[in-house]
Amino acid sequence: MSPIEKIEVIPLRVGGSDIEDCDGTVDTVVVRLTDSEGRTGIGESDASPEVVKAFLEMPTAHIWQKRASEILIGSDPVEIAALWQRLYDSTIYSGRRGLGIHALSAVDLALHDLAGKQLGMPAYKLMGGARRQSLRPYCTIYPGLPKHRTLKELLAITGQQFEQAISLGFGAVKMEVLYYDLVTDAELVEAIKEGRRMLGDGITMMLDFGYRWHDWHDALWVLRQVENCNIYFAEATLQHDDLLGHGRLAQMSPIRVCGAELAATRWEIREWIEIGKVAVVQPDISRCGGLTEIRRIADMCELYGVQVIPHGWKTGILAATGRHFQAACPSAPYFEFISPHVYKSPLRERLVRPEPSLKDGSMPLPTGPGLGVELDEDTVETYRVKSASERR
Repeated sequence: MSPIEKIEVIPLRVGGSDIEDCDGTVDTVVVRLTDSEGRTGIGESDASPEVVKAFLEMPTAHIWQKRASEILIGSDPVEIAALWQRLYDSTIYSGRRGLGIHALSAVDLALHDLAGKQLGMPAYKLMGGARRQSLRPYCTIYPGLPKHRTLKELLAITGQQFEQAISLGFGAVKMEVLYYDLVTDAELVEAIKEGRRMLGDGITMMLDFGYRWHDWHDALWVLRQVENCNIYFAEATLQHDDLLGHGRLAQMSPIRVCGAELAATRWEIREWIEIGKVAVVQPDISRCGGLTEIRRIADMCELYGVQVIPHGWKTGILAATGRHFQAACPSAPYFEFISPHVYKSPLRERLVRPEPSLKDGSMPLPTGPGLGVELDEDTVETYRVKSASERR
């Protein structure tokens, strides 16, 4: 046993980013655990960096509101599930769902990374081992929000990103159609048909509507119009918490309806399955409770006949985590992957290395210990958000 000796919570942010767009890669919060022999494990959370830092460093008040370091320091990082439960129980006053689980997720990823390095094995082996011989990522295609651009301009960018993704070897892509008031529903249908035409028939195509509709009837009309486009799933159709609406839509849609990218823990995912009736759940591993919790989610989804295709719009830390998850969980036919060669983002491109290879739509199983990636310290220093005392 090499116990944990140190926990660091490091907020990172790209200065000058467009706050009117929808890009989760412009900031992150890295949790780094260091053991008594100097080995480190890293994780991240897709939540406000400063708020996650404040949560993990909050003063202890009582048994249900404790500082994370009081639980982690001196503990054996290999006891991941036990530490997960202690962190959950000790922050239940303020962290039962939402932010507290987001913060716990980053710690859980760091524990998997550190434990894997101590044991000299990839993180997926800590989850029970490989359930497949290769991995299938899908590439998210996002031209950005309209911001005074025409639909023709947006589709031209989408077409360029399609071509780049296919040239890199992706066999599946997700077309983001976050056009909102720029287009009517009828025009949206034509845009989706144009997307399929640009891709051709041999590429798997998913759609993300960005929570476009408040009425499930409107969503259903569009999904029926694009039924012949061979769409794998329809994401973020209705408002996130409209589970009853999702249930009505899912039962009538000719296309798989999915959701739950913002959901935390298996308890909330179960509501999406039983009430929302979705065919696919999309929990973010850096928000739902980490690898420990998404494995439980995947086991539950096998019982319900539901697929798990995790959300993954962050840095290379989360991209690496998605690989280990899919390796270990048979109910995950794909995982989301932002390619730094398709979507430009400093933190996605530079925060960790190495970048995985891709051939014929597949990635090999990870081989390095832990998550298999290492922080670029120069990038950390460039984008680290300094505290008030450091700015003086």
